Amino acid sequence: MQIQVHADNKIVASEKLSEHVRAVVEKALAKVHEHVTRVEVHFTQESTHGAEDVKCVMEARLERSQPTAVTHHAPSVNQAADGAADKLQRSLNHILGKRRDGR
Repeated sequence: MQIQVHADNKIVASEKLSEHVRAVVEKALAKVHEHVTRVEVHFTQESTHGAEDVKCVMEARLERSQPTAVTHHAPSVNQAADGAADKLQRSLNHILGKRRDGR
């Protein structure tokens, strides 16, 4: 499973951030990693109602399926990555569960 991390120019895309994101994604998708070919992670800094917010979009590419994307907003980059990974895990478990059940 290939994991790519991207950030806009307002967020420092350090190696430490990339390592954290890779660890979070690998842990979240440990049970389904054999079905995932690539995960792309995009961070953007957003200002909403005077507050700074980080948006994390994770897109997973499954074998024999369309890409699946989730979005999570949080006050920090790490919290945004953690929340998006949780959402992605639930989404992929649902998709693969439907596939297994033959629906």
